[in-house]
Amino acid sequence: MNEACHEMNQGEVLNAEHKEYPLFHGLLYGDRVSTAKFSKRLSCSIKHLPVRVSFDYEYDTLKAVEEGVSKDPTFFLNGKIFLEGLVQAEEITQAFETLLANNN
Repeated sequence: MNEACHEMNQGEVLNAEHKEYPLFHGLLYGDRVSTAKFSKRLSCSIKHLPVRVSFDYEYDTLKAVEEGVSKDPTFFLNGKIFLEGLVQAEEITQAFETLLANNN
């Protein structure tokens, strides 16, 4: 699935066809409604960037608390908190642009 602005599926890799892009692992903690909204914003926000993101969800509140999550949703990237709350698409794009700039 590579259509614009869609809810990401468990295990999906955004921009999977671009093997030359760096691959990051995303894990989204939160309830089903807020994570669905966040994942749709994520797919819209970074589909044009040279990055691949494998995507998983975690709905278990106890696991979230153990990981230090204090806002729904919280997006972890490569095992670290990357974005907290239902942020706007522009903030998601900026965060990934900064990440990519720092990795080069």
